[in-house]
Amino acid sequence: MSGSHSCGRAVLDELAPEVAALRQAIPDVWSAYAGLHRAALAAGALDQKTKELIALAISVTRMCDGCIASHARGAMRRGATEEEVAEALGVAVLMNGGPATVYGPRAFAAFRELTGGTAPSTGGAAGE
Repeated sequence: MSGSHSCGRAVLDELAPEVAALRQAIPDVWSAYAGLHRAALAAGALDQKTKELIALAISVTRMCDGCIASHARGAMRRGATEEEVAEALGVAVLMNGGPATVYGPRAFAAFRELTGGTAPSTGGAAGE
């Protein structure tokens, strides 16, 4: 993406027709990947929200705007709070350093955009 970077809906909207075209061209591969996606993010020992937060943090370390948008939306849909997203992104910064200080804020902005800034709050930072 060039110039200013969109975070959430714009990225998803931009990719939708391209994804649809490729999905139509390789339906078996796409279907297999979709099955892997469902299986990996299904509730198990970890709940789905935690798995989306992990995927969002990994998206930051991979510097993938489409992944960030998708997993910010997934975290929102699973009820993640801004504080939970911020802490997951803090781990991405720890593990990835400088690049995560660029893509982490993009992920946080995507989450906030997708929730309309109305994500549930846990009531402030620890110790407050």
